[in-house]
Amino acid sequence: TEQQSESDDLWLKPLSELSVIQQEELYQLGVRSGLRMHKFKRTMALSRVQRVFGILKGLQPESLLDIGSGRGAFLWPLLADFPQLAVTAVDPRQDRVNDIEAVHRGGIDRLQAHTMDGCHLRFAHQTFDVVTLLEVLEHISEAQKAVDEAVRVAKRCVIISVPSKADDNPEHIHLLSKERLRSMIAAAGARPRFEAVLNHIIAIGSI
Repeated sequence: TEQQSESDDLWLKPLSELSVIQQEELYQLGVRSGLRMHKFKRTMALSRVQRVFGILKGLQPESLLDIGSGRGAFLWPLLADFPQLAVTAVDPRQDRVNDIEAVHRGGIDRLQAHTMDGCHLRFAHQTFDVVTLLEVLEHISEAQKAVDEAVRVAKRCVIISVPSKADDNPEHIHLLSKERLRSMIAAAGARPRFEAVLNHIIAIGSI
């Protein structure tokens, strides 16, 4: 039918090609079809996110791998602030990857997502200009392996952020000091340097 054809057009077109009215129609169509709205996590105002963005603006990378993207605390503001940057996101949880893939299908062609363990990346050496590991290492038992893999697939540098103080998050299995991060980055074959942010450590490993 003609109405079915119009619905198909709404599903298939990128959001950038839809008018405001068509976007609202698409939203209502999704609700009627039983789709759920996902609340993406955005933390643009956090000082550590701003500091990482400052580093990235100095580097001007052409491609970036974000390991452990989760709910997108860093990913969503990254896409907004770097509109030309090709971003690949990986996370071990399929449901989170599904959400990111939905954003890709919605019209963000420069965003790719893969279900992947950060300790076993299925990418060739030096695939990405920059690799980010933000608020990830404190969750991983094999933290050194994750750093090794990040350095392996990076052309220019790896950016890492971790808490600098203990907290009550039950998912944080260890607290990494600046000295520990320095030795881990050096062991992976990169040159470490650091920037201080409130309650966090940002480490940059240059290749």
